[in-house]
Amino acid sequence: MSVSAAGINFSLDFKRLDLERRREPVMAKVLVLYYSTYGHIETMAQAVAEGAREAGADVVVKRVPETAPDDVARQNHFKLDQAAPVATVEELPEYDAIIFGAPTRFGTVASQMRSFVDQTGGLWFSGALVGKVGSIFTSTATQHGGQESTILGFVPTLLHHGMVVVGLPYAFAGQMNMDEITGGSPYGASTLSKSDGSRQPSENELAGARFQGKHVAGIAAKIAG
Repeated sequence: MSVSAAGINFSLDFKRLDLERRREPVMAKVLVLYYSTYGHIETMAQAVAEGAREAGADVVVKRVPETAPDDVARQNHFKLDQAAPVATVEELPEYDAIIFGAPTRFGTVASQMRSFVDQTGGLWFSGALVGKVGSIFTSTATQHGGQESTILGFVPTLLHHGMVVVGLPYAFAGQMNMDEITGGSPYGASTLSKSDGSRQPSENELAGARFQGKHVAGIAAKIAG
């Protein structure tokens, strides 16, 4: 049986087009999901988003609902004018990666974020987040206020969902900075707010957040592709 030259050329062209399609970069869809009481995590979330966008990701920044009573929030000067829209549990499977940010409360994640993720039982049951990338950043009032314990305590939640956990590697040299007080660990970016909330994220801490966002987006794109 003979095969025409035209048929061979058509087959080769089809394979070439298929290979070119596979080489096309995949744009990961990344959700930066945060809770911020006084604005420090909100600022870090924007830096994380900047880094993810730099990696070519389609980035959405949203926050979880405030659970404190309105009068309590106002009496304690919570930042209530945050522009990011409120997320829903149902939309989480739409993303290739979710980067969670929340301050610490007594060495663990703030209850507002915990309340939100505690509503994801249906997603766990259906395996909707299996294979997605998950990452975490945080803030504390003091140097030893639970930055690492907060992130490490949240990691099991991501693993129960079957997510691929990504931290902040030492490729970001800023976390080895000994010339200033700074947040950041291999587990994730972090910042310090001071007990009265007056300290804002430093440039080194924001650089760590951007690095983490870019790193997560890059890994998510590879998995999605």
